[in-house]
Amino acid sequence: MGVLNVTPDSFSDGGKFLDANDAIEQGRRLIGEGADILDVGGESSRPGARAVAESEELDRVLPILKTFKDVPVSVDTRRPSIMKAALGEGASMINDIDALTAPGALEAVAASDCGVCLMHKKGDPATMQKDPHYDDVVLEVSGFLRERLEACKRKGIQENRITIDPGFGFGKTVEHNFRLLKELKALAGLGVPVVAGWSRKSSLGAVTGRAVTERLAASLAAALLALQGGATILRVHDVKETKDVIAVWEAFSK
Repeated sequence: MGVLNVTPDSFSDGGKFLDANDAIEQGRRLIGEGADILDVGGESSRPGARAVAESEELDRVLPILKTFKDVPVSVDTRRPSIMKAALGEGASMINDIDALTAPGALEAVAASDCGVCLMHKKGDPATMQKDPHYDDVVLEVSGFLRERLEACKRKGIQENRITIDPGFGFGKTVEHNFRLLKELKALAGLGVPVVAGWSRKSSLGAVTGRAVTERLAASLAAALLALQGGATILRVHDVKETKDVIAVWEAFSK
């Protein structure tokens, strides 16, 4: 899953692809490097991010959907109105950091045959990294995702359309993130594919001391550990390099 942020304020590449032509060129590059899915976001969810108007988010996302009609495109949004509009333009997947908890979100996805990614986060992007606490992060994250999985199925969203994401970096300390990575098999045990998004995250900066532009090696290490833990989809900025990791891991695993 190749990350395409059409935002001015995403933590890693904010502003680089805000212009629609730049975003389309980047999308073509990611597909050329081997991305199976383009994950397009029109609103930043980095720690401290502020919400944008729905019309602005839609204006950022629609040019990508109109351009990549023959490519699976996932739209990273938590707003039911954006979900409906994106699905109307042919989006293949909704990637929701709120796990379809917003009023009308379940219905928006249930009315289509798209895929969906349910992510765990604690708190809102503006405040989620202010001293997050869990009694047992693995039990609490897996319990939340299990409940959301069941909510989807009750609304008629078939299990084979659903993926889950533990939400590395979303209301979690460095220790929480690595505990979840170490016990990723507990989430894989829920029976649906697991998405892992470690690419360039601040936890990697915390353990390496590297700036966000210097976290490729750490991102690849985390990607490999996620694969070993049972992740099925890797959400990354550096597609070409991650494909090499996957190729080596698959050769080793035969």
